[in-house]
Amino acid sequence: MNLKSNNNRKLILIATHVLVWLVLFSLPYILSAGTEFNLQRTLKHSTIPLVYYAIIFYTNYFILLERFWFSSDKKLYFFISNMLIIGFFIIINYNIKQHFFVARHAAPPFRLFLYVDIISMIIPVLFSIGLKTYERWIESEAINRQATNEKLISELQHLKYQLQPHFFFNSLNNIYSLIDRYPEKAKEVVHSLGKLMRYLLYETNVETVSLSKEIDFMKRYIELMQLRTSENTSIHIDFQPIEEPVEVAPLLFISLIENAFKHGVSATQKSDINFNMYIHKEQIIFTTKNLYIPKDTSDKSGSGIGLDNLEKRLKLLYPNAHEFRNEIKDGIYHSILAIQFKKTLA
Repeated sequence: MNLKSNNNRKLILIATHVLVWLVLFSLPYILSAGTEFNLQRTLKHSTIPLVYYAIIFYTNYFILLERFWFSSDKKLYFFISNMLIIGFFIIINYNIKQHFFVARHAAPPFRLFLYVDIISMIIPVLFSIGLKTYERWIESEAINRQATNEKLISELQHLKYQLQPHFFFNSLNNIYSLIDRYPEKAKEVVHSLGKLMRYLLYETNVETVSLSKEIDFMKRYIELMQLRTSENTSIHIDFQPIEEPVEVAPLLFISLIENAFKHGVSATQKSDINFNMYIHKEQIIFTTKNLYIPKDTSDKSGSGIGLDNLEKRLKLLYPNAHEFRNEIKDGIYHSILAIQFKKTLA
């Protein structure tokens, strides 16, 4: 819980306590409006008992509960609390009423007086226990939520750091394959890779990025990957123009693009790779379609973590707000990823 929210919570709590006691202390005087006002009677029956209730409440709230109730020493708590009520407040309250407000011949029997006051003074004790228990539960829940959030953030960071070397490794494979045969192309790839890595390192350290930036990154990466393919491979890109500002978590679609190039490029037969993206009913829809060529087990390019990484990130970033399906049918791999997008101010 950050310092600002904690301070705000404390201020709200203090203001609530002050407001409740102001209402309780002023209520008898407000209710007596329009009738004959008797100050001694109001003090005797309302103000002084409320002072006792406040003392009992805050003695429990700030001292006894923290020291004894929540430290599993409840027997000692009950003993001290009972002594506080019976041995101090009841006697003082009874004597004050006897000597200052009630004529001796009209005083109620001490047993009746004791019984009524014990019942009335137990109420603030029970209320203080209930309120303090509730506050500690709220605080515990806030700590648990914070711990859960920190765990999710840590896991997302781990997945992201896992993705970056994976991406870089695939790109280096492309450069390596071009150096001997096409050195000029290799230089182009290194230049393009530099731009991609700048985006990867400096512009994706946020929860979301604009979809238009992510599309630019994807197009650059497809161009980079295309340099490695032969004339037998045709790449079709259909990214519909984004007419409204849309936010999306960074680097979600890159694993599907990598997967398409990893399994969809053949050295001997013609292969088509299709990428489509469009907006439909407040969802970003991204699809891929490509020839599926299973890799030999000795081929470690890409390390095979891309799609697993994607599915884990989707569960963390878009719980109940995404759909990911893929299938292989008649030797063709199809995938579709739908994400509930976030609009931004233009």
